[in-house]
Amino acid sequence: MPNRSNDGVRINEDIRISPIRLVLEDGEQTVVETPKALQMAKDQGLDLVEVSPNAKPPVCRILNYGKYRFEQMKRAKAAKAKQHTVKMKEIKLHPKTAVNDYNYRMEQAKDFLSHGMKVRLSMQFRGREMAHMDYGRRLMDQAKTDLAEFSELEMDARMEGNTMLSIYAPKKQAVAKQPQTPPPAKKQPVTEPMAAGEA
Repeated sequence: MPNRSNDGVRINEDIRISPIRLVLEDGEQTVVETPKALQMAKDQGLDLVEVSPNAKPPVCRILNYGKYRFEQMKRAKAAKAKQHTVKMKEIKLHPKTAVNDYNYRMEQAKDFLSHGMKVRLSMQFRGREMAHMDYGRRLMDQAKTDLAEFSELEMDARMEGNTMLSIYAPKKQAVAKQPQTPPPAKKQPVTEPMAAGEA
């Protein structure tokens, strides 16, 4: 049986404090001398594992440490898989971006947002363009208007170096159920009384 685990948990002969509080298989707890608990673990072909080192006395269990460690890693992996990570996509603009290119990039941004991703708009100014930042600002303001239906503004346009940045998060809203309009009632044919003499 190993004496020390790779994750710093004390097991078997590495547990030098005595006595310990031993949690038995049925959940019952008893305070025993460490050598006795070690012998009990060896008799069962299992490990003595310190599960709560800060308790007084430390709490230990007799178990298969390899299996115990595997289950811990499995639970940690499952918990990590449940964590929702929001991806961020970048859309690059330019102060001289043509209308068609701008519209295409806005459609891309809307698509990303509708799939739950964040969007970062970045506009880089080069050379003399720094003297005409108002063109870029107007385009970023237009983007704010165009994306308002699909997003929540997380960071308004601001300069970082020679780049203007803004960040949009997908809008959290429930889809409203459209009220169902009952179908129009069928018109009943009007039967006129026959005139006298008609058969």
